[in-house]
Amino acid sequence: MKSTNILIIDDEINLTRSLAFTLRQAGMECSETHNGRKGCEMAKDIQPDIILLDIRMPGMTGLEVLEWVQNELPDIPVVMMSAYDDTQDAVTAMKMGAVDYLSKPFDVDELILLIKETDAKRRLQSEVRYLREKNTSSEVFIGNSPVVKSLKTELEAISKSKTKTMLLLGETGVGKAIVAREIHVKTVGADSPFVEVNCATLVEGQIEAELFGAERGALPGLVAKRKGLIEIADGGTLFLDEIGDLPLPVQAKLLTFLETRSFRSLGMGRDMFADVSIIAATNRDLKLEVEKGNYRQDLYFRLNVVPIHIPPLKDRDADVELLSTYFAQRFAEISNVRAIKFDKPVGEYLRAYSWPGNVRELRNLVERLTILHAGQTISVDQLPTEIRQAEVVTTLGIEDSILAVEKNLVLDALRKSGGKKGVTADLLGISRHALKRKLQKLGLS
Repeated sequence: MKSTNILIIDDEINLTRSLAFTLRQAGMECSETHNGRKGCEMAKDIQPDIILLDIRMPGMTGLEVLEWVQNELPDIPVVMMSAYDDTQDAVTAMKMGAVDYLSKPFDVDELILLIKETDAKRRLQSEVRYLREKNTSSEVFIGNSPVVKSLKTELEAISKSKTKTMLLLGETGVGKAIVAREIHVKTVGADSPFVEVNCATLVEGQIEAELFGAERGALPGLVAKRKGLIEIADGGTLFLDEIGDLPLPVQAKLLTFLETRSFRSLGMGRDMFADVSIIAATNRDLKLEVEKGNYRQDLYFRLNVVPIHIPPLKDRDADVELLSTYFAQRFAEISNVRAIKFDKPVGEYLRAYSWPGNVRELRNLVERLTILHAGQTISVDQLPTEIRQAEVVTTLGIEDSILAVEKNLVLDALRKSGGKKGVTADLLGISRHALKRKLQKLGLS
């Protein structure tokens, strides 16, 4: 279990340094600052487990900092501290959401015990929140089509292996993140950390620090150690989406980590180790990017040991109705409304459409239809224009096919006879009475 990360915000410099030293001796990580506004910036940057906050400081007061934390970082517990015996301040702080209030001077052993109890409670609340979200909003990779059954068989085999590096390949919107989570649960376990990052969204110039971390002062304005995503994901899985967008220098450092499971944060002089499974994903042709010189060949080979191809929705049209029903039920539960249903012809149009946005496009469509038409049965007229324009091929049963052939023969004979029933019957080789019954059966009388 990782050590508790404490942020101390107090304008008494000597007390802050002494307290930080004592807590580090007790096995905790500590950062400190002597200014309320700077404390808010640090809290947002390092995301501490607990904040120790002085109530009276010049400039931005402790109560103002507490209010900011409650609004911006509500999951971080705050313990207030004060050298003044002010009951009103204590009551105000507790009403605002502080977990406890300590009067200086306080017993350090009691503080350490309070920190441990607070952190245990925080972890429990986080676990409950995780389980609630998992049970109510998590998505799974759904499908019964042959390509999906093949994929699931492949995932089962991978889950029994010892591999720590995988590459997911597929178009945008096919569900690579969902597959990554399923792999994580099967290989590492749902209780371990799953950290997801889209490499295309990382700020240029800070990508290395985001992934590997940075020591205090290693970057301009960095006043406290910043943990990298690899360290945060230790013991679990780091999902690197859009891996093709990593710059070449960071690719080299990632390759070193994949080979040795060791890394150095910016400004650190020693190696650190992390037991992390890396699941990378891309919609690009990395082999082509290697040929263009945009991607390291050795990193491509290292990632491509276990390539997993996620099929596009157009190759699994048999799953479209299943997915539509699933999303309809899911959005109904989220919005607390009745689920939409689909007319039979709607299913034919949904299957015929090419879905360039893949499962994500279908998901967005069902969400939009739920918002606009909750509880209704969706007709073809309520579908977007691009789906209504799909070329639908109607599949008829045997009886329907026979009737269709009969109807065409009768109509052809009627046209040749000029509508004369006797001549039509002769052309068809049946009696006038038989023709009359057939015209009634076919709805042509």
